[in-house]
Amino acid sequence: MHKPVSLKELVGTQIIFPIMLVSCYWMWARTDWQDWYRILQFVLGGFLFVFFILPCLRMEKYKKESVDELAERNLKRADSICLKIIVAAMTGIACACAIMGHIHTLATAVIGWAIVLCILALAVIRTILFFLFDSTGL
Repeated sequence: MHKPVSLKELVGTQIIFPIMLVSCYWMWARTDWQDWYRILQFVLGGFLFVFFILPCLRMEKYKKESVDELAERNLKRADSICLKIIVAAMTGIACACAIMGHIHTLATAVIGWAIVLCILALAVIRTILFFLFDSTGL
């Protein structure tokens, strides 16, 4: 059965990667290492490997099909908005790092969490913006 690949599917599945990044960072940044973290890391790594292969196959199939120009234009618009958001967020994080570096010694943990959560928020915002733009047909 031939099921066409939509750009919504490809964009929606890209949220999984930042979720996995936040999960791994949570384990790495913890000061109390638990034995079951290693098992969870292997499970997440295996899932990530399999999940990385499947979207690559779907992307190849998408490239062979007819192109939805409106959806691709909407994705570019969402990406340009997200670029502006990430530049503003990283500028704020950099300024906060400069200030916190002199004040607090836990600045590296805060910086790491700020960056990782910013990546996750950006993936969610990108997906939401794309779905909104694509559903309204602007």
